[in-house]
Amino acid sequence: MAITLVNPSGLPEIDVYRQVSIATGSKQVFIAGQVAWDADGATVGEGNLAAQVEQCYLNIATALAEAGGSFDDVAKLTVYVVDWTPDKMPLLLEGITRAAANLGVTPVPPATLLGVAALDVPDHLVEIEATAILD
Repeated sequence: MAITLVNPSGLPEIDVYRQVSIATGSKQVFIAGQVAWDADGATVGEGNLAAQVEQCYLNIATALAEAGGSFDDVAKLTVYVVDWTPDKMPLLLEGITRAAANLGVTPVPPATLLGVAALDVPDHLVEIEATAILD
């Protein structure tokens, strides 16, 4: 694998992501922010943050597969959530958990979570972009 994920001693250990991603591969893959669109461009899970997070992860998996990779190759995720407040964390985690079960993976690369005022389409509650490194 081109990616090694670690939680260094001296930094908090977080269940849903790792603090550091060490990349040794040579092929960089930058995946545009994925929203809760299905293959036809219809919004999945309108008004449902967990369902939209799940669809974003599924879309990232599709993009990774096209590049010859998987979530094992993801070096970093950036998550943008509309009107973020900490009470939305359980819904975010539910969506990640459902996607992980659906894909049979444990997506725990380093991640940054940002609250935003709005996204490109009013129905979208979350957008997730990924950077992957492949051998």
